[in-house]
Amino acid sequence: MTQKKTTKPPLERRQRVQSAEMGMGILKALSRLGGTASLTLVASEVGESTAKVHRYMASLIQEGVVEQDPTTQRYFLGREAIQIGLAAIRQCDPIRLGESALVRLREQLEVTCFLAIMGNKGPTVLRFEEPGLPITINVRAGSTLPLLWSATGQVFLSYLDDAKVRHQADEEYSRATKEQRASLSTKQPIDHLRKTVRAHGCAVVHDTLLRGISAVAAPVFDYTGRTSAVLTALGATGGFDARADGVIAKQVMREAAAISAALGFDGR
Repeated sequence: MTQKKTTKPPLERRQRVQSAEMGMGILKALSRLGGTASLTLVASEVGESTAKVHRYMASLIQEGVVEQDPTTQRYFLGREAIQIGLAAIRQCDPIRLGESALVRLREQLEVTCFLAIMGNKGPTVLRFEEPGLPITINVRAGSTLPLLWSATGQVFLSYLDDAKVRHQADEEYSRATKEQRASLSTKQPIDHLRKTVRAHGCAVVHDTLLRGISAVAAPVFDYTGRTSAVLTALGATGGFDARADGVIAKQVMREAAAISAALGFDGR
């Protein structure tokens, strides 16, 4: 039985691949260093000699992805790099990027889940997934949720420093029933709620919006660190693990963090 010989790519091709990898490494290093840096700093970041990095910088400048300040001699990301970044940002749709997360939550946890954004009337559901045996709820794509009584709304309230959002929450509290108010802290209820959600990294509710329904929600951040969407899972209270450190909450937070990373959020 004859063995097939594995042919190595031609030397020139391997060199081109290595050159491309080196060029990308330099661009990534510039990005990590804040978009501008000295030759010495970039060389240190990529672990190469300044002479070698300088040769690559010359090629990157020729292509317009890097430029050099003639006064300081520092390198910075050029116009072509900016255009590439803008094209990537235009593709950063949290709802589109979160669709696979909804499917995973539905299949793995067998829960109802959805993605919502902050609309002009409040948190608005845009994508909705149900398991094979769905629970009966009156929440669907297009539904608007309250800030104080839904896990989704509590996340938006806690992470968005927006005067309009806070005003809406104050109005909701002024119209709240005694039972609803009892679910919140008696001292500075809205501020206390915001601190609690931020401390846990997610919001948890039991029977506050819909009787017999519990939910867990986590924030999705864009590349600027702003909450662009909220990922929520919900189910019947009796069989739904609605603890901030429970299995469902942990997976919802992991999926939300993955969507955030895809949007360019670096965790800071």
